[in-house]
Amino acid sequence: MQSGRNRAFRDMRQAGAQKRPEITFPCDYPIKVVGDAAEDFAAVVCEVTKRHAPDLDAAGIQVIDSRNGRFQSVRLSIRATGEAQLKALFEELKATGRVHMVV
Repeated sequence: MQSGRNRAFRDMRQAGAQKRPEITFPCDYPIKVVGDAAEDFAAVVCEVTKRHAPDLDAAGIQVIDSRNGRFQSVRLSIRATGEAQLKALFEELKATGRVHMVV
């Protein structure tokens, strides 16, 4: 038998897992792309991103190496127009085979 406290905690977790943050489009949308470190990794990320967000501002892009230099993260912000745009961008980034994670 489950205690009331455990049941309440489970219910809170399930409610939190089902709720997605609401985004009002269009909006500025920060993205972090993580992959294996390489000289051209940031260029590949930017090339793919520009296909989905042509107004990408290259001046706002940050490339950060991991502590041991094995990974790189590319941080950028786009003007997101809708969920379909974001989904297509994330899928194309992952399809490069060079991206481990898009946050």
